[in-house]
Amino acid sequence: MSKDKDLRIRSRIISESPNRAPNRAMLRAVGFKDEDFKKPMIGVASAWSEVTPCNVHLDKLAISAKSGAENGGAPLIFNTITTSDGIGMGHEACSSPCQVVR
Repeated sequence: MSKDKDLRIRSRIISESPNRAPNRAMLRAVGFKDEDFKKPMIGVASAWSEVTPCNVHLDKLAISAKSGAENGGAPLIFNTITTSDGIGMGHEACSSPCQVVR
């Protein structure tokens, strides 16, 4: 982490001040330590899902990204929406192969 610039611009909003004690308690419940609050929190988005073979491996990539981000940050993995052509095909909203931005 840079010694000149505090990279916790957004992290401070949810973790500093007496009113944020409940926020810190929640983060401690998922493993945060005192030193983690001195680092920028980094969100690692994962579209992992067992529903589709296209995404079944993404948990491993998210874990790898989290591991790299630990070298200066306090990373947390969160899930995001995933879609599957295989499940969507044939539905009214998906008359041709689903157009998914990848």
